[in-house]
Amino acid sequence: VVDLAALRSAAHRAGKDPSIVEPAVPCDLVIDHSVQVDFFGSEDAYERNVEMEYKRNGERYRALKWAQQAFSSFRVVPPGTGIVHQVNLEYLGQVVHSRLVGEDQWLLPDTLVGTDSHTPMIGGIGVVGWGVGGIEAEAAMLGQPITMTLPEVVGVKLTGELPQGATATDLVLYIVEILRGVGVVDRFVEFFGPAVKTLSVPDRATISNMAPEQGSTISVFPVDDVTLEYLRLTGRDEKHIRLVEAYLKEQGLFGEQEPEYTEIVELDLSTIEPSLAGPKRPQDRVLLNEMRNHFEDLLESEVGEKETSKGILVELEEGRSSSIGHGSVVVSAITSCTNTSNPTVMVAAGLLAQRAVELGLEIPPHVKTSLAPGSKVVTEYLKESGLLVPLEELGYHVVGYGCTTCIGNAGPLPEGVEGAIDANSLWTTSVLSGNRNFEARIHPKIRANYLASPPLVVAYGLAGRMDINLETEPLGEDREGNPIYLADIWPSNEEINKTVSENLNPSMFQQKYSEVFLGDEKWEALSAPKGINYEWDSESTYIREPPFFQEFSSDPPGTEDIKNARCLLVLGDTVTTDHISPAGPFGASVPAGIWLSDEGLSPYEFNTYGSRRGNHEVMMRGTFANVRIKNELVPGTEGGYTLDFISQEVSSVYDASRHYQEEGIPLIVLAGKEFGAGSSRDWAAKGSDLLGIRATIAESYERIFRDNLVGMGVLPLQFEEGESRMELGLDGSEKYDIVGLESGVDVGQKLRVIAEKEDGNKVEFSVVAQVNTPAAVKYIEHGGILNYVLRRLLA
Repeated sequence: VVDLAALRSAAHRAGKDPSIVEPAVPCDLVIDHSVQVDFFGSEDAYERNVEMEYKRNGERYRALKWAQQAFSSFRVVPPGTGIVHQVNLEYLGQVVHSRLVGEDQWLLPDTLVGTDSHTPMIGGIGVVGWGVGGIEAEAAMLGQPITMTLPEVVGVKLTGELPQGATATDLVLYIVEILRGVGVVDRFVEFFGPAVKTLSVPDRATISNMAPEQGSTISVFPVDDVTLEYLRLTGRDEKHIRLVEAYLKEQGLFGEQEPEYTEIVELDLSTIEPSLAGPKRPQDRVLLNEMRNHFEDLLESEVGEKETSKGILVELEEGRSSSIGHGSVVVSAITSCTNTSNPTVMVAAGLLAQRAVELGLEIPPHVKTSLAPGSKVVTEYLKESGLLVPLEELGYHVVGYGCTTCIGNAGPLPEGVEGAIDANSLWTTSVLSGNRNFEARIHPKIRANYLASPPLVVAYGLAGRMDINLETEPLGEDREGNPIYLADIWPSNEEINKTVSENLNPSMFQQKYSEVFLGDEKWEALSAPKGINYEWDSESTYIREPPFFQEFSSDPPGTEDIKNARCLLVLGDTVTTDHISPAGPFGASVPAGIWLSDEGLSPYEFNTYGSRRGNHEVMMRGTFANVRIKNELVPGTEGGYTLDFISQEVSSVYDASRHYQEEGIPLIVLAGKEFGAGSSRDWAAKGSDLLGIRATIAESYERIFRDNLVGMGVLPLQFEEGESRMELGLDGSEKYDIVGLESGVDVGQKLRVIAEKEDGNKVEFSVVAQVNTPAAVKYIEHGGILNYVLRRLLA
């Protein structure tokens, strides 16, 4: 929205009608990333968190309300409603889209692009949809096509049936593991085979949701009778459902049509076992019965000791105390659209909680518990089935309807817990039903983070620690002192399915989604600016006009060779967009915190990086500022630091970049494999551009980050097959020339790089420009996709 407003301001300065900047396709914005878990474990936690949410984000929400009246094709789903992908699955997604063209009604398959990498979740109902960066989405909104190289399609053949005790979460974690091994970046994944019909739409959506963790562009299921029944369950119009069926059958798109695939991967569902994934990548699956050994091995490798329990006594509120050590669970969160969209695993968590309460089990007081559904329907069926009460008795009160812990909005840990972690360098853990567990994403103080199904989240919350084999060791004791094992409280598949079928009905969806665009009284009461142009406030710390179009030339800058560039960072494998542009909280000593302090804010008012995305001053200072990022230019150091080769001093990445820019020195970044994995965070590319980075050279890229770099005019380059910075003997101290750009860049063009070492020796090698379509070539030549769009609008 800030970029669209800035484009209108640029059009106005150029003497054009600002309304030429107008979405050409329907756009829905769901506010789900702002709510934080400040309060938990109480009946009023939700209301208090919402109060804090509006207090922190009122200015941002007023800007979104402005956008809703300023753009005719733009709708806002207000905060406190749910998570975008779950709202899309349960309500917005149509499967077949109907539109009037003149006086004719046209039908076409529903398609989607979203500014979140988990957009492919809609593949659970057979819709082709994928995630893009915000800048690419904005261009699409303004009428630009989404372009890509024609993808290969990998078929995953499903056979068998999930056994007792295994969940859709266990299945998707296995799929993530095997598809990362297969390699599906830039490829589509489609599921087929006899077992597809055994999976409900929520099971399918859980799998499709984690397409980015698999590496694929989309992970899609066919539309079949199961899909139609889900549309009925969620209260869609019966006439439309019949139209969906008739149209797709007529088009040959209903059910499996004997497809042909580039490659086939076979998976027998009966082999799936209960699992988790962690401690810092979703593809690192760990079997439930191997968790104890896994964590002990992790601890030994990281801190040199296997002993996990130091028994440090922590004093907590209300006179409570608890003992924590390495391996202690300090966050247990039922969160994320990945799993809260699935009634089966949510009911399983509720039934497990019910049995735990009946036996007298309790959550240790050092565990921060939370329940953050992606839809208000979840709360309704948990209430209806009598399962919300036992969840609340264990501390899993509803804290908000949004992404919360999964996006990094876990909120503060209890003061005593955080102090003990710092004082004793503890490797504490979180367990969450989310889709990502990258370093410092969940909470900067928590070292190990594990993804698990909602019932396992509750189970580990009860245990209070991760260094436990839940198949052989007791969770705790009942009131008589008898040991209670996970098997004693785990519900059967039959019990789960019966509870779901008896307590979930279409009226719940119809009632909750009937007012999806209205919001609560706080949203209604929020005043917002009017008019076609946004009135920028130069004193605002949340929303400032970005610099991208302020000194705009009608002539594209073109490309030129990069000479005498310096390396700002040297990074290893699987450096994620969370490493590059963190979303969570930050302190007063980092560049973003220093800037906000200079603006008169206290650390309590900083909010998160994610909430400051409308302010480039904060975001560029937060680029490469993750507290766990490791820059090889400063070995042995964690955080956003680098070696400034001008001063030969260690400084923040931001300060060094300013120094280089003052001296007119272009910058590059060297990286390993899977550079930019994770979220479709366009600020990872925007921030790189504002730091003065002209090019990146990596062994491989994740799709969205690569395309975002192109979208900002930053050139993503890839080492030739079999080469890397290590193979070539590069350590980042060199000066770099990138040659071959004077006459422009072309699709897949090879360029020559000359790296001059400090002793004058030179290393020459070839790289391949990851500019994969003719449209991407234009974006690079114009200095970015939005610059290209604006020039076309102003022409």
